[in-house]
Amino acid sequence: MEKYNPTKVEKKWQKYWERKKVFKTEEKSTKKKFYCLDMFPYPSGEGLHVGHPRGYVATDTFSHFKRMRGYNVLHPMGWDAFGLPAENYAIKTGIHPKITVEENIKHFKEQLKSIGFSYDWSREINTTDEEYFKWTQWIFIKLFERGLAYEDTRPINWCPSCKTGLANEEVVNGLCDRCDFQVEKKDIRQWVLRITEYADRLLEDIGEVDWPEPIKEMQRNWIGRSEGGDVQFSVKDTEEVIEVFTTRPDTLFGATFLVLAPEHRLVKKILNREIKVDNVKEVADYEKKARKKSDLERTDLAKKKTGVEIKGVKAVNPINNEEIPIWVADYVLGFYGKGGIMSVPAHDERDYEMAEKYNLEIRRVINGGDLPYLEEGEMVNSGEFTGLCSKKGKKDVLNKLIELKKGEKTVNYKLGDWVFSRQRYWGEPIPVVHCKACGIVPLKEKDLPLKLPETEHYEPTGTGESPLAKIEEFVNTICPKCNEKAKRETNTMPQWAGSCWYYLAFIMKEESEKLEFPISRYKESFRKWLPVDLYVGGAEHAVLHLLYARFWHKFLYDIGVVSTKEPFYRLKNQGLIMGEGGIKMSKSKGNVISPDEVVENYGADVLRLYEMFLGGFEDKVAWSEKGVSGMKRFLDKINENAKKTGDSSVKDLDPLLHQTIKKATEDIESFKFNTAISSLMNLNNEMKRLDVVPKEAFTVFIKLLAPFAPHFAEEMWEKIGKEPSVFGELWPEFSEKLIKEKKINIVFQVDGKVRDTKTVFSGIDKKEMKKMALENERVKKWKIGKKIKKVVIIKDKLLNIVTE
Repeated sequence: MEKYNPTKVEKKWQKYWERKKVFKTEEKSTKKKFYCLDMFPYPSGEGLHVGHPRGYVATDTFSHFKRMRGYNVLHPMGWDAFGLPAENYAIKTGIHPKITVEENIKHFKEQLKSIGFSYDWSREINTTDEEYFKWTQWIFIKLFERGLAYEDTRPINWCPSCKTGLANEEVVNGLCDRCDFQVEKKDIRQWVLRITEYADRLLEDIGEVDWPEPIKEMQRNWIGRSEGGDVQFSVKDTEEVIEVFTTRPDTLFGATFLVLAPEHRLVKKILNREIKVDNVKEVADYEKKARKKSDLERTDLAKKKTGVEIKGVKAVNPINNEEIPIWVADYVLGFYGKGGIMSVPAHDERDYEMAEKYNLEIRRVINGGDLPYLEEGEMVNSGEFTGLCSKKGKKDVLNKLIELKKGEKTVNYKLGDWVFSRQRYWGEPIPVVHCKACGIVPLKEKDLPLKLPETEHYEPTGTGESPLAKIEEFVNTICPKCNEKAKRETNTMPQWAGSCWYYLAFIMKEESEKLEFPISRYKESFRKWLPVDLYVGGAEHAVLHLLYARFWHKFLYDIGVVSTKEPFYRLKNQGLIMGEGGIKMSKSKGNVISPDEVVENYGADVLRLYEMFLGGFEDKVAWSEKGVSGMKRFLDKINENAKKTGDSSVKDLDPLLHQTIKKATEDIESFKFNTAISSLMNLNNEMKRLDVVPKEAFTVFIKLLAPFAPHFAEEMWEKIGKEPSVFGELWPEFSEKLIKEKKINIVFQVDGKVRDTKTVFSGIDKKEMKKMALENERVKKWKIGKKIKKVVIIKDKLLNIVTE
């Protein structure tokens, strides 16, 4: 058998798989379905580095495994190609984003194909294709029709560098997650999606999916559900009411001041001179400074609190009619609760720090330890409620407020509605028009997709308007309802829009290559394939893509499009691959390794095996060139074993062979790919010690190896005389009985003297034991010329031949 040539062999089998459509999903199949999906990539100009394929190799390994276990597997790939990176690159280079995206996709696809992934490429999708984004627009229209998409002018996160608005989830440590520029607050007309309508269901249903607990907890914390009450503080000598949310009505008597967010409507009224105060300039200056800070900066517990008292106005505590000062402070956020809080410094750390700094009253109303005392306890200094425990006090105080018509029971969320629009060019156009007579009118289904206009000027304006606003032939249109003049919406959708439903598009390709209307034609396929059985991608998407996609899916469930409550049943997150020595890969450090280099030097299967062998799948691991070389030697050893396969008995190998089948099966199922490969190495080493490798055992071994090293396995399969493809074979089954067999040494004696020993499996039959002894050369030597009188056998211990 010639030396294994990965370049030649891998191209050979990739062509074979494509020609024979080996991995095409069976459309009319009675097999049990398995939908295995990667978080599809953004096709950047740099292409893949070795860290990117780790998740892809895992899903591909798992897909092969499931096919061999008799499943009909849907394993597709596509491109998440709208968004800021392509547009920023276009602005920098002068090349239209459509052109760069097409070039990048071509390069990405070549890289993925060189690694031999078993994607069903007939289902490939691209979020920038018109046939695709007409459905993104269709979903937006359905959201709008049901009141879940609305316009609002609000202070949003604004990136001065990208010149666009950002969702809260896109701001990391006060910086834009795309360009690392300091984020500001800016009042902009926005489209907003009412994700808060689904907050409870997003919380409740997280328990129904098989996701890593840290990801579930991140979503729970982001949604941030809390039960309590809304309390109404009147503003003295005005008609104004300040409503605040609290989870601790039992501390209401300890509220010694109110704090408003700089975005609060009352602050706006003060700045607009609608409410007279004594220090409007001081308030205005503070509000302006707050706009320069991110929400994270403002709520950082380690930072010192700042604020300004609004002089000349007082709030009235509804429970005791006490007049208290009103402050504006940036540690209160406009989107959380009601944009204002009742400050109880004796029982809240932030309020305590504020009160200490500005010498404000601190009044204990719960008995306990040192201030600020945060636990529940006995109420004190609380009028008629003094002496009650906090649990009863919460209910009684809230009931009193309800009786006074000054409060109500309510549930609050940290989660704010999703700021959905972007003031950029390279995104899905929002399919509505603004008509003076009819208001906001969505386009009709027959008029979708609303395409992006061709333009050479796609630079952001920085004014709060999209570049589309400058293109008159796009803006000026006719109202679909009254046929009078109207103007198109010029904001575009965020990059998350297309990824909210792409897993459905892969299913739709089964019915319609061009993803044609109406939606009803796809419902049966959705019932067949949903939910996604296995979803693999980075943990960084915990509160962005995953939350948004769940929201859209639940909406589609409500309108009868899909029949499952959740889109993704099982989720796995791959760990990062670092450079040599555990240093993060980056162009500046010069330690980025391209998978192309590894494929060229060692072959795709070495890359695949090594990425799965590196360590625990979810662990951060360091790349090692030495480790890559070691994986090549593993394949070389297998090739050597293939040369000495023959028809010898497999019995000696049976226990280890069946242990390996069991280990590989269970480890692949639980994503312990590294230990599965380790068990294959162990079996291969055992086979290497044999003069002849039993062909039956080697056949099983190649089946176990196939999901990890598909090209190599196909080649070995053919070399031992089997018809391709190995992926048409069933996965080996293990025998618990054979696994439990253990080897023992039995003694052969002649007339009570030891003449030889033999290693056998425990429980060996007495007839087999006698036959082995009589055929043993050393035993034969000592019984020459002698007649056997009897044979004494002690099971699993010895055999003694007694002569006359």
